[in-house]
Amino acid sequence: MSLSERPTRYSFEDLLACAHGKLFGPGNAQLPLPPMLMFDRIVHISDAGGEYGKGEIVAELDVKPDLWFFGCHFEGDPVMPGCLGLDALWQLVGFFLGRTGAPGKGRALGVGEVKFTGQVLPTVKQVTYHLNLKRVIIRKLVLGIADGVLKADGQTIYEAKDLKVGLFTTEAPPA
Repeated sequence: MSLSERPTRYSFEDLLACAHGKLFGPGNAQLPLPPMLMFDRIVHISDAGGEYGKGEIVAELDVKPDLWFFGCHFEGDPVMPGCLGLDALWQLVGFFLGRTGAPGKGRALGVGEVKFTGQVLPTVKQVTYHLNLKRVIIRKLVLGIADGVLKADGQTIYEAKDLKVGLFTTEAPPA
């Protein structure tokens, strides 16, 4: 499929197909299944544009008070764990790489800087993730580097710089 023929939006059903290994092919990038899938849809994805001209992704999660993590994090003080928002950003970088047609399974490799200035509480209606790809390498090494933000009802509350995800055709990323 050429770059111009790739979808620019993905429904929840599309994301589940990716989680089952059916979107990018066997052995290639997959999203996790719910409940670890941390967004409900990708409302925009492009191979160009964004802050660095290398591509961008916008995804959304509809927040419901009965989401699994609110019941255990923390009892009487429910809040979405920050690591889950960070994982969602990594999931999206991996999805971007899988969408290019590059082979391999996605693995988070690191993040340069993370800043939390707010919380996702059960009263939030929607979380929006916005990633700007800074670098996409598709050679023997397949690597995506992006900056991302998480917004709770339109307000930026997480910022992450230099999110790194690689695709690997071997059992595990090199040590």
